[in-house]
Amino acid sequence: MITKLVMATNNANKLREAREILAPLGIEILSQREAGANCDPDENGSTFAENALIKARAVYEAVKLPTIADDSGLCVAALDDRPGVYSARYAPDGQHCAKLLEEMKDVPDDKRWASFKCTIAYVDDREATTMSGACIGHIGYEERGTNGFGYDPVFMVGDRTMAELTPEEKNKISHRAVALKGLYEYLSKKQLDEKIYG
Repeated sequence: MITKLVMATNNANKLREAREILAPLGIEILSQREAGANCDPDENGSTFAENALIKARAVYEAVKLPTIADDSGLCVAALDDRPGVYSARYAPDGQHCAKLLEEMKDVPDDKRWASFKCTIAYVDDREATTMSGACIGHIGYEERGTNGFGYDPVFMVGDRTMAELTPEEKNKISHRAVALKGLYEYLSKKQLDEKIYG
């Protein structure tokens, strides 16, 4: 039975989301720092899945505990799905939204569609697998809200930004939440199989 799971991140927001959604499984979720993994692999994959697997495998090798890692990003239709896998490196810290709004300043309402995408990788001593999630929305014209991080303040879901949603609302629709729910189903089945088959 899995009793501990390491998440290949030290991002408090990502950890909180994972802990909330996976809580019913009763698995302790550790950050890589808490698990003693001091690694920062080069995320040189061309897809979210490749990058998630790179991170998960690196941390698993360091701690030898079941490990999950996510890679996610914003894909904007008018920008040919940029920034995509380069979302975290698109601009200096704290300037992502401002740069995106500048790039989108002449894009009309009907061309501002975007999607948040997330792939979560799971790695243990026997297998490696991935599950993905997406959230469709559009890019607003200004930053709004204080609940989110990253591109949340400019990503509109209906008439609110992701950063204006409560954590409970976000956990129902976010790209990471959808992927984590896929992970929840996967781990639930894995726990059940281990109970039955040992």
